[in-house]
Amino acid sequence: MLIDSHCHLQFKGYDADRDSVLERCNKVGLVMNTVGTQMETSQKAVELAEKYPNVYATIGLHPIHLHATQVDEEESSFLSREEDFDDNFYAELAKSEKVIAVGECGLELYHLPEGLDKEKILSKQKEIFIKQYNFAIKHSLPLVIHVRDAYDETLDMLKLEIGNWKLEIPPGVVHCYSGNWTQAEKFLAMGYYLGFTGVVTFPARKTNPQPTLDLLEVVQKCPLDRILVETDAPYLAPQAYRGQRCEPWMVEEVVKEIAKIKHQSIEEIQKITLENTLRLFTKIKY
Repeated sequence: MLIDSHCHLQFKGYDADRDSVLERCNKVGLVMNTVGTQMETSQKAVELAEKYPNVYATIGLHPIHLHATQVDEEESSFLSREEDFDDNFYAELAKSEKVIAVGECGLELYHLPEGLDKEKILSKQKEIFIKQYNFAIKHSLPLVIHVRDAYDETLDMLKLEIGNWKLEIPPGVVHCYSGNWTQAEKFLAMGYYLGFTGVVTFPARKTNPQPTLDLLEVVQKCPLDRILVETDAPYLAPQAYRGQRCEPWMVEEVVKEIAKIKHQSIEEIQKITLENTLRLFTKIKY
């Protein structure tokens, strides 16, 4: 069985053919964690999870939705909506047995709203991250953490908050990991898993190869029992499908690349990452 530990199957990009996408996922026996980014997409994730046995939901507020921010990516361009974390709203969603985690929440210094001070933006992001951190503790759920251009800031914040973590389960996963090994070691020491996407299949940019070299070093050195595989679909299609809309079943390519980097069989990496995901997201029925 394959698991895509982080996708966005509820996003509008699948509205026209979601059933066809699900059929392709079902053919490879895929289980999916579909992740919310604000109230609407969190609710849709839960609705989708309750409709399909192989779909689960994560609920939470992404840092780009704390202020109205223009987001331009290769796959989409949109103006994010401004929201606050509504504890009561998310508490209702958390009652679903298909809700397995809180997120994606965290710090984002790549997409910044114009006209606002960076430190004020970061302060707001930290405030909302801590709210969701405490919400996760209250509801006995792990975290799905978003970090972009803010690895050191996230580590500094978690050092202050980690003492409040009262759960006996692992604390969560750093989604779409793209930091360096020094930073990765610190997350691992705190008990976090690292999630790897199709980015691991991308060739290094000739103009700036260092980020790719850093990521490959992390994959090489990361203990096998701390690796999760994901797509972040509809974003970040693996190199074999670059230019296409990413779909959750493409997580196969991530498994293949990690197997190559770690000098393991594809079957072994598939087995290990399945076990890791089930250990972290304990509400997944298998």
